[in-house]
Amino acid sequence: MSIKTGGCPEDCGYCSQSSKHKAGTGLKATPLADLDDVYAAAVRAKEAGSTRFCIGAAWRGPSQVGGGQFGRVLEMTRRIRGLGLEVCATLGMLTPDQAGQLREAGLTAYNHNLDTSPEHYAKVTSTRKYEDRLATLAAVRDAGISVCCGGILGLGEDQGDRAALLHTLATLPSHPESVPINALVPVPGTPMAGNERVSGLDVARAVAAARIVMPQSVVRLSAGRLHFSAGEQALCFMAGANSVFAGDKLLTTQNNDANEDAALFAALGLTGRPAFVPYAAGGPSSSGEEWGAMPAGGETRQAASCSTSGGAQQQRGCC
Repeated sequence: MSIKTGGCPEDCGYCSQSSKHKAGTGLKATPLADLDDVYAAAVRAKEAGSTRFCIGAAWRGPSQVGGGQFGRVLEMTRRIRGLGLEVCATLGMLTPDQAGQLREAGLTAYNHNLDTSPEHYAKVTSTRKYEDRLATLAAVRDAGISVCCGGILGLGEDQGDRAALLHTLATLPSHPESVPINALVPVPGTPMAGNERVSGLDVARAVAAARIVMPQSVVRLSAGRLHFSAGEQALCFMAGANSVFAGDKLLTTQNNDANEDAALFAALGLTGRPAFVPYAAGGPSSSGEEWGAMPAGGETRQAASCSTSGGAQQQRGCC
């Protein structure tokens, strides 16, 4: 769920939420969402079978907006966690103190994608450096929060850049517990609006490579899946993907219909994973002692909107 859309001061060439591109995209910035609205959306997600609820704010980071709005996000986290759901957030760059506050509020995971290779990154954005991304990942990991970090295919990179991205992820101090593989959805009005869409085969190759170099990470099919056929999605699952992102929208772009997903998973024999199952990858943030138990009053649910695949050595995951 996008809890704060548009108005971001960054200039990422793929993103419709950048204030630098608003003249072309026409996207209007919104205020931070109301607590009750976010809670109600999380309740609906749980009823639909999801086990992790993800919230995203179009910020450079909490330092951009001050303590009041960040405090509201912390309260959102506490309320969602109280439903017995895993909670993931993507709020831009974090300081170690901010990461610690999110951990205390009950945040399960933090998404902060590297997007592409270190060599290609300057062609994607000029308002931050690759090292800034790595510093946030370190703050998240050190705070004991599960790391969700992947990339986007279709940013004008070549095959070498895709390999370099996966190499960077696989040589972090510990493997990300979660690795989203996104396919660029070219948005009119952004600098990358004319980029050619990547194919389902491109994504399947990236998924397979991620599965090989990070064998115990949860590989998540993310943005761009809407444009793949059932066969292309099936190939991605068989290549090693074991999660999808559910919801009407992925921040600002359309997503797959939940009923279509359910039918596809049933046809492929894919089943869901309960919340709070310990991750196999990563460091202390994913240990069984840390995440293995449900909060008091919580119940495990099978995730009809999520999928699993692969052999016994793969850790299942869903979102």
